[in-house]
Amino acid sequence: MASLSLAVGNCGKGRNAEDLSSEFVPHLSLGSEFLTKRLYGLNMKDLGSPKVRTRKKFCIGAEIKKWKKHDYPWHGDIDPDTKTPLKYLSYFKPLDEKPKPVTLAFEKPLVNLEKQLIEVRRMAEDTGLDFTDQIYALEAKYQQALRDLYTHLTPIQRLQIARHPNRPTVLDHILNMTEKWVELHGDRAGYDDPAMVTGIGSIEGRSYLFIGHQKGRNTKENIMRNFAMPTPHGYRKALRMMKYADHHGFPIVTFVDTPGAFADLRSEELGQGEAIAYNLRAMFGLKVPIITVVTGEGGSGGALAIGCANKLLMLENSAFYVASPEACAAILWKSSQAAPKAAEKLRITAQEHYRLRIADGIIPEPLGGAHADPFWASQQIKHAILDAMAELGRMNSEQLLQQRILKFRSIGGFQEGIQVEPERKRNMKPSEANTPPADLESELANLKKKILEAKGPSDPVTIQVLENLQEDLDNEMTKAFIAMRLEDKVEFLKLELQRAPILDQPLNKSLQEKADKIMQEFKQKLSQPGAYLGLKQKLYTMNMASRLIELKNKSEKIKTEVNQKIPTTVKAKIDRLKTASEKLRNGDSLDTNLVEEVEKAKKELEDVLRSANLEIVGTRKRTNVAVPPELEEEVAKVNAEIKEEMERAVTRSGLSEKIEELKAEIVKDSNSEKVKELETEIREGIAATLSVAPVKKKVESLREKLASLTKDNAESKVVAENGRR
Repeated sequence: MASLSLAVGNCGKGRNAEDLSSEFVPHLSLGSEFLTKRLYGLNMKDLGSPKVRTRKKFCIGAEIKKWKKHDYPWHGDIDPDTKTPLKYLSYFKPLDEKPKPVTLAFEKPLVNLEKQLIEVRRMAEDTGLDFTDQIYALEAKYQQALRDLYTHLTPIQRLQIARHPNRPTVLDHILNMTEKWVELHGDRAGYDDPAMVTGIGSIEGRSYLFIGHQKGRNTKENIMRNFAMPTPHGYRKALRMMKYADHHGFPIVTFVDTPGAFADLRSEELGQGEAIAYNLRAMFGLKVPIITVVTGEGGSGGALAIGCANKLLMLENSAFYVASPEACAAILWKSSQAAPKAAEKLRITAQEHYRLRIADGIIPEPLGGAHADPFWASQQIKHAILDAMAELGRMNSEQLLQQRILKFRSIGGFQEGIQVEPERKRNMKPSEANTPPADLESELANLKKKILEAKGPSDPVTIQVLENLQEDLDNEMTKAFIAMRLEDKVEFLKLELQRAPILDQPLNKSLQEKADKIMQEFKQKLSQPGAYLGLKQKLYTMNMASRLIELKNKSEKIKTEVNQKIPTTVKAKIDRLKTASEKLRNGDSLDTNLVEEVEKAKKELEDVLRSANLEIVGTRKRTNVAVPPELEEEVAKVNAEIKEEMERAVTRSGLSEKIEELKAEIVKDSNSEKVKELETEIREGIAATLSVAPVKKKVESLREKLASLTKDNAESKVVAENGRR
């Protein structure tokens, strides 16, 4: 900054105006040229004239700032012979350096072919030999590989192309399409948002108002354009231009290419949401044709704020989404690495939008994306706009408004002339608190197997099973308390318990009553049929696990006591019993002495068991019958038919709610009278509707087949048990 101080005054009596003027002029030579005209409201020309009064003292001060001359709106070096002076009304100028080529991750297979092609061309130039055939073959191979690659693109790959750094921007397309173009700025309320560009251009002699999100072509431009993320001023600028076009009858063409509105604190304070919502409402009232072209990515409301159009057109490799795949993956799968999966589920591509009738047309792109041939892509956009305008131009204002409204109503599932259902059924995800496990029977079977195979109560397998069950039960209980809206009461009860003076003492009467009241309300809501199935089955599983562990502990205790009371001589005889049973199993005959020893060992073992206060019910022979595979398949098939018939009987008799009620009562008390009544009622209901005649014939035939395999009657008993299951 340079400063210039001027002081003019009567430094001594007797000085005339000429002396004053001569003293002041050298100071003026240090200032700017405009000081010769006017400074602080004082005409400087008057200082050198005789009109200046010399007897009055006065002082003039001035401060001159150095500034950088900006090239906007007019460039400093305008060619006087230029035929396109309007291009100087924009910041958008050709780049000094050509952007560097960028290879996407899925395009790497093409890099090797491109390197080979460059190498062959270099060899042809260096050696002077004719490599025309090799070059043609490599070019054909490269084009075929490029065609195959871009014909089968995944949604995430199309999104990567839409975000390509070298993809042509909105102003690139506008300048390639229009014969004349002038950019308009400002919202007349704040600053000019560079992320949103607006202006008037002509295509084939007709004027259009263009609005679009402008991305940068390099890092510097991206920072200046805020990566095409507009602030509220940008949307208000777009709204001002839309009203301008509606007033003058200009068709509106909007270009969408933004990851979303700029969501910083300042934008929210200035009313980002209100600006977008106001644009959405205002666009449905504009009486001129509106065409929207998605050139890159369209993110959420930031894109829709200029996208409520009569015709929505999308470039072949563009994307339109409510949330980016990365954000969606981070929310649903807790990792942005699942973005490809999210992109597929979100249906963000132009092809999906056209299939769902959201987009009205797909504009083709050159192989390799729009950045491979920007001018050709711009011409395709131009032809699509002209075709859409030919259709919309035949409508009057009322028809345009009606067509725009019905377009978005059809997206929401509304059809004109068809009454809307007051309550529409939807396939909504059920509450996790009411969702039962996938297969309770298999879960119980696995649990039983683990507990029975465990070695004692302190076995790590048993401990881990119980811990997992308890953790699952705690989670289900927490969800159930939240769903029942009892969490506040429980927390309040916990606080009161913490304030109690002595924790080892029993609860006082008031706290006990509150706890009983909460548990009573919990049991009442839990007992409702069809409610909290997940928790009920977790409780049932935990109850079964506790019973199994209790029975196993008893058996282990009895086994230990029996082993302690069995003498050594009896143990040796038991070993002889095992040897004899193995011989019988293998088909060998026993001698007379061994048979007598076996009988004596049986009697001594029975005496030992009676001395341990165990009741001997009886003894039986164990025989293993080799069942043919065909017969096993028939048994499994009959069991499946019996199970299906049971399910049909339950459905026909309407006992599903009774069964759920029985499960809930079993969780409370398995020996109660209500449980017995429900079991009897369910058994009688199933028996009344069960058709057993066809299945009974198959069971009898199986019994006969098994009876023919062995002479032992035990096998028939086994088959009967299989038939009853």
